[in-house]
Amino acid sequence: MAKATGWGYRRILGELKKLRIRSISQATVCRILQEHGFDPGPKRGHGTWHNFIQRHIKTVWATDFFTKTVWTGRGPVTYYVLFFIHLHTRRVHIAGMTPNPDGVWMAQVARNMSMVFGEEKTEIRPTHIIRDRDSKFTEQFCSILEADGIEFRPIPPRSPNLNPFAEAWVGRTKAECLDHFIVFGDNHLRHILNCWLRYYHACRPHQGLGNVPILTAAPPLEPADEFRLDDVVCHESLGGLLKHYVRSAA
Repeated sequence: MAKATGWGYRRILGELKKLRIRSISQATVCRILQEHGFDPGPKRGHGTWHNFIQRHIKTVWATDFFTKTVWTGRGPVTYYVLFFIHLHTRRVHIAGMTPNPDGVWMAQVARNMSMVFGEEKTEIRPTHIIRDRDSKFTEQFCSILEADGIEFRPIPPRSPNLNPFAEAWVGRTKAECLDHFIVFGDNHLRHILNCWLRYYHACRPHQGLGNVPILTAAPPLEPADEFRLDDVVCHESLGGLLKHYVRSAA
């Protein structure tokens, strides 16, 4: 299950933390996973690029595309989904989706994102945006955002490891959500992605944020004196594919 769903020991510890269960150690969770033949989690290194990102992380965003096959009345169509991710908070904004990301569409997306970024707090408003060298990032698209004082940082060709936050988000979006669906029409795709973003921002524990959801504003819960299975409530979305656990109100 851990390999199939992407759950490692940190994800499990995050869910336990939400349930105010802190008596189970990291070593115990790793041991249980290993005893059942599961990898406790991926290993992550800390190279020069990582250190650079960490120094500028509050005002750096990244952007990229991913694709999904959508079944329409004309047969299967490849849709391109453009998104932006704020590296510091891991917050994601889907800028748009289309089967034809031409220059006119990209220019309109840039104008929309200029307004989105203008509403962000000054301390997290982008000064740099990491992108690859995909030709869909047209000169007009870049110039519209550069007029707001944003500098694009194109990564070298065939170097997805230099845009790790965006690549990781695409990977988990597909593995935990999109790969489980045959999509019929753009409205269906939009519904799936909206449900996924709500779960991703409000419910899913994030390893890089101390195993709490992105939009968690309340202080961490105190450890529970007693634990009863009946107190645990499972919330589901997308037909039970996305699950998270909370304690029922006393």
